[in-house]
Amino acid sequence: MSTGILRLSCPDRVGLLAQITGFVAQYGGNLVEVHQFTDPVTRWFFTRVSIDMNTLSVDLPALRAAFEPVGAQLQAEWTIHATHTQMKTVLMVSKLGHCLADLLWRWRAGELDCEIACVISNHEDLRQMTEREGLEFIHIPMSAGNKAAAFAEIAALLRRLQPNLVVLARYMQIIPSDLCREFFGRIINIHHSFLPSFVGANPYQRAYERGVKLIGATCHFASEELDAGPIIDQEVTPEDLVRLGRDCERLALARSVRWFLADRVLMHGNRGIVFRD
Repeated sequence: MSTGILRLSCPDRVGLLAQITGFVAQYGGNLVEVHQFTDPVTRWFFTRVSIDMNTLSVDLPALRAAFEPVGAQLQAEWTIHATHTQMKTVLMVSKLGHCLADLLWRWRAGELDCEIACVISNHEDLRQMTEREGLEFIHIPMSAGNKAAAFAEIAALLRRLQPNLVVLARYMQIIPSDLCREFFGRIINIHHSFLPSFVGANPYQRAYERGVKLIGATCHFASEELDAGPIIDQEVTPEDLVRLGRDCERLALARSVRWFLADRVLMHGNRGIVFRD
């Protein structure tokens, strides 16, 4: 089945879902899947509608054009696209390869339906793993004296590639604020989330010494405020901190990437809204 996804968020009011589904029905669209959520605090409405495009009386560009006045009237942020359109994705890594290896395996197995444009790294360690998959590995070294120039090179590369998604798969450098602003909503990061929290260098060792019994991983959008962007997914597991911490990171990151590629993630302020599959 050829499907299209209508994704929308707007101020809440009575009859929104009926108006949206009625619009789809007006053009012969059969609804395959419908998810909706209303935030009771902000009174904001979110929906994701999957449409059988074979039943539509118009093509997707015409459907988008017809929806524009509806979206404007609802004061909505919205997208409509075909699910067979692969999102262009850039992966960024440093030395730890567990997240990269997991994403590449899932991509090769067809679980992550995307176009991986390249893998960017500040180290050479994961070149072989990347090139074994037939992907381009771009080494942009990073040192205390050249960070500004290196990130300028990364920014220029991303502007040229225009990826839909940038995945920080254990990329161990802080992304500059201007880059976070420019690509906000398109960069996702994974990091540990200890309970209680340990920030700074060597958190696993410090948490072990403190006797921490739980470790977690948080996948979130990168923002100007470090590790404070809207959360997409979290994973928590009992102790054996380093090994199971990496398992948490792999699982939370893979789910988040899959949901992003399927247009199941919306943002509102500092909150991430996820329609899970």
